[in-house]
Amino acid sequence: MDNKITIIEGPPPTFEAIGEDWVLGLNESPNLYSVAITRLRTFNGPALVERCYRAWKNRDNIYLEFRNSDGLEQNASILAARTVEMEDGQLLLLWVRTGSEGLEVESFSDDSEEDDPGSSDA
Repeated sequence: MDNKITIIEGPPPTFEAIGEDWVLGLNESPNLYSVAITRLRTFNGPALVERCYRAWKNRDNIYLEFRNSDGLEQNASILAARTVEMEDGQLLLLWVRTGSEGLEVESFSDDSEEDDPGSSDA
Protein backbone atom coordinates (compact mmCIF):
# COMPACT_ATOMS: atom_id res chain seq x y z
CA MET A 1 0.00 0.00 0.00
CA ASP A 2 1.19 3.50 -0.80
CA ASN A 3 1.53 5.27 2.54
CA LYS A 4 2.59 8.71 1.37
CA ILE A 5 1.48 11.71 -0.61
CA THR A 6 4.44 13.27 -2.37
CA ILE A 7 4.79 16.87 -3.48
CA ILE A 8 6.56 16.55 -6.82
CA GLU A 9 7.02 20.18 -7.84
CA GLY A 10 6.66 23.65 -6.43
CA PRO A 11 7.84 25.31 -3.26
CA PRO A 12 7.82 23.55 0.12
CA PRO A 13 4.40 23.54 1.78
CA THR A 14 3.53 26.20 4.34
CA PHE A 15 2.32 24.83 7.66
CA GLU A 16 0.03 27.04 9.72
CA ALA A 17 -0.53 26.59 13.46
CA ILE A 18 -4.12 25.90 14.46
CA GLY A 19 -5.63 27.40 17.59
CA GLU A 20 -8.96 25.57 17.47
CA ASP A 21 -9.95 23.21 20.27
CA TRP A 22 -11.32 20.43 18.03
CA VAL A 23 -7.80 19.79 16.71
CA LEU A 24 -6.86 18.22 20.06
CA GLY A 25 -9.09 15.30 19.07
CA LEU A 26 -6.65 14.46 16.27
CA ASN A 27 -3.87 13.92 18.79
CA GLU A 28 -4.47 10.26 19.64
CA SER A 29 -1.10 9.54 21.15
CA PRO A 30 0.52 9.22 24.57
CA ASN A 31 2.64 12.22 23.56
CA LEU A 32 1.22 15.69 23.02
CA TYR A 33 2.02 16.93 19.53
CA SER A 34 1.08 20.14 17.82
CA VAL A 35 -1.09 20.03 14.73
CA ALA A 36 -0.72 22.31 11.72
CA ILE A 37 -2.63 22.66 8.46
CA THR A 38 -1.27 22.95 4.96
CA ARG A 39 -3.16 23.75 1.77
CA LEU A 40 -2.03 22.20 -1.50
CA ARG A 41 -3.34 22.63 -5.03
CA THR A 42 -4.00 19.34 -6.78
CA PHE A 43 -5.72 17.74 -9.74
CA ASN A 44 -6.80 14.58 -7.89
CA GLY A 45 -7.91 15.68 -4.42
CA PRO A 46 -10.64 13.03 -3.91
CA ALA A 47 -8.22 10.22 -4.83
CA LEU A 48 -5.64 11.53 -2.35
CA VAL A 49 -8.23 11.78 0.42
CA GLU A 50 -9.36 8.24 -0.40
CA ARG A 51 -5.74 7.06 -0.10
CA CYS A 52 -5.66 8.55 3.41
CA TYR A 53 -8.96 6.90 4.36
CA ARG A 54 -7.74 3.49 3.15
CA ALA A 55 -4.54 3.80 5.20
CA TRP A 56 -6.42 4.82 8.34
CA LYS A 57 -8.99 2.05 7.86
CA ASN A 58 -6.09 -0.44 7.82
CA ARG A 59 -4.64 1.28 10.90
CA ASP A 60 -1.60 2.44 8.93
CA ASN A 61 0.09 5.82 9.01
CA ILE A 62 0.19 8.03 5.93
CA TYR A 63 2.74 10.78 5.37
CA LEU A 64 3.17 13.96 3.38
CA GLU A 65 6.56 13.77 1.68
CA PHE A 66 8.18 16.97 0.43
CA ARG A 67 11.49 18.77 0.06
CA ASN A 68 12.19 21.56 2.54
CA SER A 69 13.74 24.91 1.63
CA ASP A 70 17.22 23.31 1.83
CA GLY A 71 16.21 20.63 -0.67
CA LEU A 72 16.20 17.83 1.91
CA GLU A 73 13.40 15.27 2.00
CA GLN A 74 11.02 15.60 4.90
CA ASN A 75 7.91 13.73 6.07
CA ALA A 76 4.93 14.81 8.14
CA SER A 77 2.34 12.41 9.50
CA ILE A 78 -1.12 13.21 8.07
CA LEU A 79 -3.86 13.20 10.71
CA ALA A 80 -6.83 14.43 8.65
CA ALA A 81 -7.53 15.28 5.01
CA ARG A 82 -10.19 17.09 3.05
CA THR A 83 -10.53 18.32 -0.51
CA VAL A 84 -12.30 21.49 -1.58
CA GLU A 85 -13.39 22.36 -5.10
CA MET A 86 -12.29 25.88 -6.03
CA GLU A 87 -12.93 27.94 -9.18
CA ASP A 88 -9.38 27.34 -10.40
CA GLY A 89 -9.05 23.67 -9.35
CA GLN A 90 -8.96 21.49 -6.28
CA LEU A 91 -7.44 22.33 -2.93
CA LEU A 92 -6.21 19.58 -0.62
CA LEU A 93 -6.32 20.44 3.08
CA LEU A 94 -4.02 18.32 5.23
CA TRP A 95 -3.77 18.44 9.00
CA VAL A 96 -0.33 17.13 9.97
CA ARG A 97 1.49 16.33 13.19
CA THR A 98 4.31 18.67 14.09
CA GLY A 99 6.79 18.41 16.91
CA SER A 100 9.47 15.77 16.48
CA GLU A 101 9.45 16.19 12.69
CA GLY A 102 11.10 19.62 12.96
CA LEU A 103 8.62 21.33 10.64
CA GLU A 104 8.63 25.09 10.37
CA VAL A 105 5.18 26.23 11.44
CA GLU A 106 3.94 29.75 10.82
CA SER A 107 1.76 31.28 13.49
CA PHE A 108 -1.10 33.50 12.42
CA SER A 109 -3.37 35.48 14.67
CA ASP A 110 -6.87 36.74 13.98
CA ASP A 111 -5.82 40.31 14.82
CA SER A 112 -4.46 42.13 11.82
CA GLU A 113 -1.19 43.85 12.65
CA GLU A 114 -1.25 45.72 9.34
CA ASP A 115 -3.71 48.22 10.82
CA ASP A 116 -1.40 48.95 13.75
CA PRO A 117 0.96 51.81 12.79
CA GLY A 118 3.39 50.73 15.54
CA SER A 119 3.93 47.21 14.24
CA SER A 120 6.93 46.20 12.21
CA ASP A 121 7.98 43.15 10.23
CA ALA A 122 11.48 43.05 11.65
